[in-house]
This record gives sequence, C-alpha cells and structure tokens, in this order.
Amino acid sequence: MTSTTGEIYTAFATIPNERDAQTLADALERLDPAPVGIGCFEIDEQDDLWEVGGYFSERPNGIVLALLEAAYGSRPFIVSAVPPEDWVSKVRRELRPVRAGRFILHGSHDAGDAPPAAIRLCIEAAMAFGTGHHGTTRGCLTAMHRLARKGFVARSVLDLGTGTGALGMGAAKLWKARVLATDIDPVAVMTAQANVKYNGTGATMRTIEASRATGTSVRENAPYDVVFANILAAPLKRLAPQIASVTVSGSAIILSGLLHRQAPGVERIFAGWGMHAEDRIRLGEWTTLSLRRATNRPL
Repeated sequence: MTSTTGEIYTAFATIPNERDAQTLADALERLDPAPVGIGCFEIDEQDDLWEVGGYFSERPNGIVLALLEAAYGSRPFIVSAVPPEDWVSKVRRELRPVRAGRFILHGSHDAGDAPPAAIRLCIEAAMAFGTGHHGTTRGCLTAMHRLARKGFVARSVLDLGTGTGALGMGAAKLWKARVLATDIDPVAVMTAQANVKYNGTGATMRTIEASRATGTSVRENAPYDVVFANILAAPLKRLAPQIASVTVSGSAIILSGLLHRQAPGVERIFAGWGMHAEDRIRLGEWTTLSLRRATNRPL
C-alpha cells in the first residue's frame, strides 16, 4: 500500500482450505479496479481456516465480492473504510529502534545511539514483512545471537521467506557469511534488495524470487550452515524435507511464524527429519525454534 493520501478500503473474508484461499486471493487480485495489496494468512491451523483480503483505493463492488463468496465458498467479505492518513509517516513515528541480542534495527529516520559491538540493521517501513518489531523477527535474531555466543560460525546461509531481508543481512554482518535470501513475493524481493544495498551487504548476499527450498539456485549453493524460515506453521511443515535436503549434520535451522500452540507440532515434524530443538524463544504470542541437524538422514 503506497498511497499516503485519500481513503483506502479493506475487504476481508475467511475461508477453509489453503488451496481455496490461494485461489480466492488470485481471483481478488484480478478485480477491476485491482487492489493495491493482497493478503492470504492462516488464522487457525486446527480447522485449516484462512483469511483472504485486499486493500483498495476505491470501494470494491459488493456484487462482485458476493459472486466471489459464492464461487469459492468463503464467508461474506467485510468491507471497511480506512481513514485518510500518511501511513509511512505514522509507521515511522511508531516503529522505534529495536534491540535483539547484538542486533539493533532502526529506520533511516531514527538511527539512535548504539554500543560499539552492536550490529546495526536499517529497515525502512515498507510493504514487506520484517521490520524487527514483530516477535517472530526478533525471535530469529535473538536465536542467531545465541548461536554466535556459543561459538557457532556460519559460512553459508539460506533465508527462506526473507521479507525485508533483516535475517539474511544480520547473518551477513555477524558471520560475513554468504547468504541466499528467497521470497515468493516480488515486492518483498525488491524491498530486500533495496535494504541489502543500503546496509552494504550486497557483496555476500543475493536475493531472488523463489517458491521452494529445492529450486536450482538454492541447491547450487547447498549445503547451508544456517537456514532461516520465518513463515507460518503449515508451510513450515511442508518445507521440513526440503530443508533437510539442503542441510548437513551440525547445520542450524531457525524457525518462526509460530503461535505457541503450533510450535510442538512443527517441532515433531522436523525431528522426524533429523532436526532437533536446542532452544525455544517465546516473545508475546510467538515461539521461535532453534534446531540442530543431528544426522544425515537418507533422502
């Protein structure tokens, strides 16, 4: 959502089944006028319930939304008007510098003071996820800090679902590691690439659009000493064998995007692929799992 003036409308509906949710999101994106932003998020893992919605620069057609509800079996769309506001300025006012271990995240408008040993990451307010204020991003950075404190050194890092690139940039600065960051969202990729350039990590960090952990670019750079995956519980479970295929004995895997109640189920799936929890970080309602690949399980 890039407009800073004028009224914005939201339209959100819930729907069971991830595949139907993704299909509805695709249909929503093809509306005319098209939304300026689309979201598709799991809100209840047990019932496989998803929320699909969009942001519009003018009120969406109620008849068209009703047709989408009937066609895809969603609950009714709730349409709301968002009062005019300079959202970028608002976010900048509210997102103060955040510390996670040695890492300090801030916007260019508010760099603040930092201890000499601090690792500074400048993350601007943008459409991509990962300014560091969310418990999942802070959890992953804290887990990385704890790994380094134990003497762990990474040479090759994979950041799946990179968002703004914060985790990959943190690894590049902390370990001088070679980092491959991927995301399925082209906006996130562009945002991360801009952040990488601004933070000076471009020499060792590459950001690409990719939907799997088994793509050509990912495999060409395997195996990885550290894999970050700050996504959601359901896709994390599906990624377990893929992550196992690009790691080796001793690799660290840091997972987040997990509500506390979801963490045990994800932990069990990864344990089945030879990745066992060494640390659990709980921030707010979110859990971050720090796993270690114990065995080279045949794939």
